[in-house]
Amino acid sequence: MEFQITKNAKNLIYGLIGTGLVLTGIGLATGMGDDHFSTRLLTNGIINGFFFFSLGLGALFFLALSYATETGWYASVKRVIEGVAGFLPYGMAIFGLVLLTITFMHGAHIYIWMDPDMTDPTSHHYDKIIDGKSAYLNPIFFWIRTLVYFSVYLIFLRGFQKRSIEEDRIGGTELHFKNYRKGATFLVFFAVFSSTSAWDWLMSIDAHWFSTLFGWYTFAGMWCSTMVVLVMTTLYLKSLGHLEKVNDSHIHDLGKWTFATSFLWSYLFFSQFMLIWYANIGEEVTYYQMRIENFKVIYFSMFVINFAFPMLILMSRDAKRNIGVLISIGLVILCGHWLDVYIMVSGGSLGMHAHIGSLEIGMALLMAGIFIYTVLNNLTKVPLTPVNHPFLDESVHHEI
Repeated sequence: MEFQITKNAKNLIYGLIGTGLVLTGIGLATGMGDDHFSTRLLTNGIINGFFFFSLGLGALFFLALSYATETGWYASVKRVIEGVAGFLPYGMAIFGLVLLTITFMHGAHIYIWMDPDMTDPTSHHYDKIIDGKSAYLNPIFFWIRTLVYFSVYLIFLRGFQKRSIEEDRIGGTELHFKNYRKGATFLVFFAVFSSTSAWDWLMSIDAHWFSTLFGWYTFAGMWCSTMVVLVMTTLYLKSLGHLEKVNDSHIHDLGKWTFATSFLWSYLFFSQFMLIWYANIGEEVTYYQMRIENFKVIYFSMFVINFAFPMLILMSRDAKRNIGVLISIGLVILCGHWLDVYIMVSGGSLGMHAHIGSLEIGMALLMAGIFIYTVLNNLTKVPLTPVNHPFLDESVHHEI
């Protein structure tokens, strides 16, 4: 039975996009007189562009990881992972357009290192620290790196997609072992790019600050958010009668990944915070001073949401198999990690002028609608269960 987007799903998508457009319009109309409005608008572009792009990238990573480790159980949900990863080109286009706009605006007070006055010794805006980082932080090298990231991700995604469909047609193990090699190769690239891209796109907003854990911290949030999306998409398809070969054990495994990655994110959050707090070095603590002073409630609420909720609710075996629990806690976790990205970006670009209003909510809902439509549309184009995957039988009989 082929999957088609249902009327209810379309209504949800239209509702999200419509509500998002209305709220964004209200935000645009009421914010025009604000001196920081253009910066706020582009800040939201980075927040939502990166957050939803990272969901597609996280799915590509998880797909490559499953190939490289020759995981057996995932075969029954492989097409769900591919469907979410298929958002990546659209996420690249949206996020890339935001970055391009900011570049043409000489940083738009977000990437202040893009402002040529910052590295001009004759200018009264000259910044010695930023000038010292200009060999790495300059628009040309920034875009070279960004285009390399996008190109590598797209090449691997297209390769995995092509071989997945071809495997359905011809079977055998040759394509599987090719995916195994390509998956391992992707992980080598991703081990570097996941950190350097986080430095480029997010950490460089706070141009005077750096953390050696920041790339891993960002990656952990991306991975956890992606696992939530994979759980929720799988449950949705199951509720419609699809994915007949997916059983409670598959759902349990996806729930375990959500639980585990929540702890990974929490560990890295604490490690980064604790080391900087303990050292109490001025150029390091400034990052947390800005965010705790101006986002205290949101900042610590975000941590509680992303750590305590999964720990307390997803600890038990039954919770990882309960549809209602997984959906409700999944939505909470997604909101928590969106807030994490919001604080990372807004704290550096807007500081005390940042706040969550109709513009922020509207743009998030708009992007959510586009993301859901793209993922579901991807799933209509291929059989939801692979036919000739060598581990399909193992996956069908997966029991824990």
